[in-house]
Amino acid sequence: MNIYKKRLLTLLSGSLLLTTGCEKDLLNQPNPNLPTAETFWQNSQDANKGVLAAYSGLQLLGTYRRWLYFDYDLRSDEGFSSSPWPELQSFTKFGLTDYNFEVNAVTWGNHYVGINRCNQVLAYVPSINMDANLKTQMLAEARFLRALHYFNLVSLYGRPVLATEPSTAEYRPPQAASEQEVWDFIVQDLQAAKAGLPDTYPGNDLGRATKGAATALLGKAFMQQLKWAEASTQFAEVISSGKYSLTSDYRDNFRHDRENNSESVFEVQFTAEYSADRDDDYAGASEASQRAQFFGLPGKGWTDGEARAWLIDEFLKEKTTAGKKDPRLSATLFFSRNRAGYPNDATDPVDQDNKAYDNITLDQRFAGDAFNRNRVYWRKYENDYWKNVEGYYSPINHRVIRYSDVLLSQAECLNEQGKSGEAIPLINQVRRRVGLADLGSLDQGTLRTQLMHERVTELAGETWRWHDLRRWGLLDNQAGIDQLKGRDPDFNNFELGKSKYLPIPRNDVDIANLTQNPGWN
Repeated sequence: MNIYKKRLLTLLSGSLLLTTGCEKDLLNQPNPNLPTAETFWQNSQDANKGVLAAYSGLQLLGTYRRWLYFDYDLRSDEGFSSSPWPELQSFTKFGLTDYNFEVNAVTWGNHYVGINRCNQVLAYVPSINMDANLKTQMLAEARFLRALHYFNLVSLYGRPVLATEPSTAEYRPPQAASEQEVWDFIVQDLQAAKAGLPDTYPGNDLGRATKGAATALLGKAFMQQLKWAEASTQFAEVISSGKYSLTSDYRDNFRHDRENNSESVFEVQFTAEYSADRDDDYAGASEASQRAQFFGLPGKGWTDGEARAWLIDEFLKEKTTAGKKDPRLSATLFFSRNRAGYPNDATDPVDQDNKAYDNITLDQRFAGDAFNRNRVYWRKYENDYWKNVEGYYSPINHRVIRYSDVLLSQAECLNEQGKSGEAIPLINQVRRRVGLADLGSLDQGTLRTQLMHERVTELAGETWRWHDLRRWGLLDNQAGIDQLKGRDPDFNNFELGKSKYLPIPRNDVDIANLTQNPGWN
């Protein structure tokens, strides 16, 4: 049993970062039956409870349980929403009008719940009399988790509030003066985390952040700043450690019975064991992922999130050395083999991977329903391999960073430094796993384009596409947006200088007098 799959009985506050203050009165008195932050932190067991509570911040609706997939996957050119909830559709189409809309407000607020828990660990654990090595580890874990939260916030909001102390009614942390200030803060946290985290954990603690996880995320932080040499140094450490390897079966990375495998650098732990019918953040509530329910095909889930059809074409650009389709296609998407343009021929027979629940194909399921038959659905992180319907309690862990991503990221960093020859063998490791031929010698520009293809076929639907679009500058000029429009008509609504960022929820702007993001009134 791994770390998360022990339900937390935490006594810590889960409050949002920004709280309204008021003068003391008789109606605002602490409950004498509850411990305070000052009295809770007494020993190493309390410290561990606090750290576990910080990890649970990754399981909230606004983090990796539900809404981040809408923030990243569906707002990118890989996906979209045709949800019957009009506001949800508008959110993914760059048409948000209510800045307090649930997805936006909960994404912002829940990240600060997680940050607040990390800040409590960092504030109170240092004074506990406990094993020094264990204390160092726990403080490093809190720094890693805080950095991951801020990685998301800076990527979505640009200039979030930088909170470094536990939340109180009086505490008013400052808004970052610039994105660079946030990236510097993330780097500082990850460098400290890297120094204090172990390489591995025993079985009962499997799932905690490792030195490799902090190193890889640090590499990604440098990479998003286009600091290629600094990023490359971090990725090289992960690769040379020898602690990670690609799984033989690509789809093992998206199953609940293959979690925390050799390819996993860091993943958010989920379980369907605690199936309370509430989304609240309390002891005994569900610790399950909801992505599968919201992305499930009609009749199996809500289908609030779908995939763009151009992804199919990307996978079909080349066949394996055995003349078959790239196996990652059917591991990533559900689609009809009778779609226009799909080469449905005798060399590519129907196999188990083409079947979606109930051991039938989409053509069989929607035989008289051309509309649904021709939609493209996400298969990655769905539960079709072991049950015939989705629900709100998916046990599939979300893989935040996989080793294949590290290999492709390092290849990109090397190529941007003019070391294309060193980059190609790393890409070929990823290609060989799925039976594709090795790449030969390519110049820098050609390899840059090739890497864009490789990241789609390997990582589609894993929350990294939005970061890629930002890093490649496609969200910063009209030529980039025009390119994205060709794949995703939602980008017709994209406004340069505005839509790259989400608006800060209006309630928080008003309460804390924050500066709203450009273009958002």
